[in-house]
Amino acid sequence: MRKVALLFIAVCFTALTYAQDAAEVINQANEALKGKDYAKALELYEKAMNNLGDVQVPDAINYNIGLAAYNSKNYEKAISYFDKAITAKANVAKSNDYKARSYSKLKDYKNAVASYEAAIAATDGDTKAMVYNAAIAAYKGKDYDKAIAWFTQSVESGHKGATAQYYKAAILKKQKKNDEYKAALESGVEMFPGDKKLTSALVKVYVSEGNVLYKKGAAILSAANEKVNAGSLKTDDAAYAKEVSKSKVEFKAAIAVLEKAQALDPSNANAKALIDACKAVL
Repeated sequence: MRKVALLFIAVCFTALTYAQDAAEVINQANEALKGKDYAKALELYEKAMNNLGDVQVPDAINYNIGLAAYNSKNYEKAISYFDKAITAKANVAKSNDYKARSYSKLKDYKNAVASYEAAIAATDGDTKAMVYNAAIAAYKGKDYDKAIAWFTQSVESGHKGATAQYYKAAILKKQKKNDEYKAALESGVEMFPGDKKLTSALVKVYVSEGNVLYKKGAAILSAANEKVNAGSLKTDDAAYAKEVSKSKVEFKAAIAVLEKAQALDPSNANAKALIDACKAVL
């Protein structure tokens, strides 16, 4: 009987020791997390969780462990802990948000988008940052329809609006929707006149359009002059005057577009050179 009693006491003492150790280690992990020593926090959390015995800990701790894993760049571990927190309905919105960020770091954009959608749906408060991040993930994952929808929301909400409008335009360019691309840039410059990316992109569009019009006018004039040189047309013929008139329409249209580029960027050498070339003919 004495041996049995001693064994029982020893088991109880060991269980109590494990409980004290686990609780202390979790406290240490919490302090490490607060101090942003994420690698240490993750190590301590996992040490405690592997030696809990009968100790009960709140399910929300998985969110803390996920944060430690995420911030120490253990993204796959982070996802597994955030999944546990979500299953336990602990910090669901934030867990999905960080889960999405983890997937993005792993370049798994499809799952990142799905997790951002879950985070947005579960959030009662401000979702502006999540919507923008979801748009970036969708853009990188080539889910362009969702990306445009979310970038549009970001522009409307005022969260990184200029950058969101630029990405929206970039998608339209990738989709070869050139008219919509130009319109998106024009709207962007109107809404965010100081943004260099939007302005620079629109200037390039205008210069390109101006160059096309200049070349068209030059081609018309060159063809007419070739006929003059060949003797089939004279410079005082009505037909020649008609061709010259047609070329001038193109040159004037080119100047109108190029002046838009110059208004946005007075230092643009290409715009200036093309304007000068058009005026020289006129």
